[in-house]
Amino acid sequence: MAKFVIGSAWPYVQSVPHLGNMIGSVLSADVYARYLRLRGHEVVFVSGSDMHGTPIEVEAIQLGVDPQDYAMRMHGIVAELFRRWNISFDLYTHTHSNTHIEFTKDFFKKIYENGYVFTQEDELPYCPNDKIFLPDRFVIGKCPYCGYERARGDQCERCGRLLEPRLLIEPRCAVCGAKPEWRRTKHWYLDLRKLEDAVRRYVEGNKELPQNAREMALGILKEGLRPRAITRDNKWGIPAPFPGAEGKTIYVWFEAVLGYISAVKEYFEKRGEPDRWREFWLDPSTKAVFFVGKDNIPFHVIILPALIMANGGGYTTRLTTSSTEYLNYEGDKFSKSRRWGIWIDEALKLMPVDYWRFVLVYMRPENRDVDFTWQTAVEVVNKVLNDDVGNFAHRVLSFIKTRFGGVLPGPGPSTPPDAEFVEAVAKYVKSAEAHYDRIELKEALMDAVEIAREGNKYLNLRAPWQLVKERPEEAGTVMYNSYKALMALAALLYPVIPSSAEKLWSMMGLQPPVRWPNADPAPGIKLGEVEPLFKKIDKNELDAMLAELRRLREERWSKKYPWDQVVL
Repeated sequence: MAKFVIGSAWPYVQSVPHLGNMIGSVLSADVYARYLRLRGHEVVFVSGSDMHGTPIEVEAIQLGVDPQDYAMRMHGIVAELFRRWNISFDLYTHTHSNTHIEFTKDFFKKIYENGYVFTQEDELPYCPNDKIFLPDRFVIGKCPYCGYERARGDQCERCGRLLEPRLLIEPRCAVCGAKPEWRRTKHWYLDLRKLEDAVRRYVEGNKELPQNAREMALGILKEGLRPRAITRDNKWGIPAPFPGAEGKTIYVWFEAVLGYISAVKEYFEKRGEPDRWREFWLDPSTKAVFFVGKDNIPFHVIILPALIMANGGGYTTRLTTSSTEYLNYEGDKFSKSRRWGIWIDEALKLMPVDYWRFVLVYMRPENRDVDFTWQTAVEVVNKVLNDDVGNFAHRVLSFIKTRFGGVLPGPGPSTPPDAEFVEAVAKYVKSAEAHYDRIELKEALMDAVEIAREGNKYLNLRAPWQLVKERPEEAGTVMYNSYKALMALAALLYPVIPSSAEKLWSMMGLQPPVRWPNADPAPGIKLGEVEPLFKKIDKNELDAMLAELRRLREERWSKKYPWDQVVL
């Protein structure tokens, strides 16, 4: 049994996450955490709301509300939505918790004492209209490398290059569009130059990094790491702990990535075991896996390891990311400003949560950008979830119910097709296990679906409805093998659609929890109540869903306050 810290990128509470955010981080992390627990590993799965920084501060000022009240209100809404999506966090917290604030201050104080922080006066962008210094992300302009028109001052979303506001062509304030002025101010910098060689060795030696993370990180390292400002002139944030830094706060990206550590600490504090977090983060054998979109790669693959190295506190460096490409919506990127996409609160009003979880993992953009379309989503529900998975489960259980009195028969005589089916199921279980271990969640789900498809073909080939009349013992063999395959299917599906897998497990007459298929079922198990697991979505239902989505969209954008825009 191994120790794992699983983290999903901390969502910014300025708005509700959309489906792309969900599959890029939170849902994928949940699937992997559930799989690890299923295999008996010790897992702490954490995340939280990213509460601080200019976006919240500026919007709160514009709305006439207190930034902390705004952030806490939105945090409660996002936490509730994740609960409704059946996300199995051990702790979902936020970056304004006392534990996170004190941990972050102590962590950076140690980095300062270790000689990795220096001060520098610099000219930084200042918006004369909004009368605030603009953090990197609040300056937008043309990327000097790829020409993308809406590159941010810290990173280009298209090519992934780390940037600085001065590098942007035709920079402008992301809040109001005004041309920023450059004013002198003093800040505290992380000296990444001192850490560059160590970070390079970490990236080059980390065989578990996905290809997109490795390539992006090595590309950044090839250009050389430059110092990055730790502090900001924001009021809403964690006070910088450096001597003379009164009035400065810590840049949200530097403190949010430390949340993976502080949240584990907070989790064990809440359990009354305040020192147990050390058994995870200070154990070099612990593996920490962060689930992020590709735009977050630099901060997880370069900045976080650099911070850990600079702190020198003995934290595990078995770090990796599972970094997806983008999920787009009907041919274009999700966009709140353009009102394009589906947000996770809206989604729950349209289809059951397990349908969404299945569809999103089935479409997961593991190696390339993927386009969500309603046509594809409905096909996945109707042809894969219902016709392949649901149909196989119902055929097996309803046959045992009607022809064997609801009791699992024992295996009788076996024929070559029986042995071939058993072998095929074992092959797909082994393949799915390997894919789950490599965090290839879409491929693992495909293997589970293949078990159902093989099962349906097996039933058609062996025709137990005929065998039960002529050679009932052979019919018993077919149903025993099919039931065993269904056990494997339920286990492989559990990380993706836990509620449906638990329902299937119960219909099979098995005691919870769902278990990995390591043992054969005992003949004589009495089935529970049997009913279809899923149902198809017809054209009228799809039309009704799209009409409801339009209604929800009009309702959402008619409200002034973000918390009133949420559909609960």
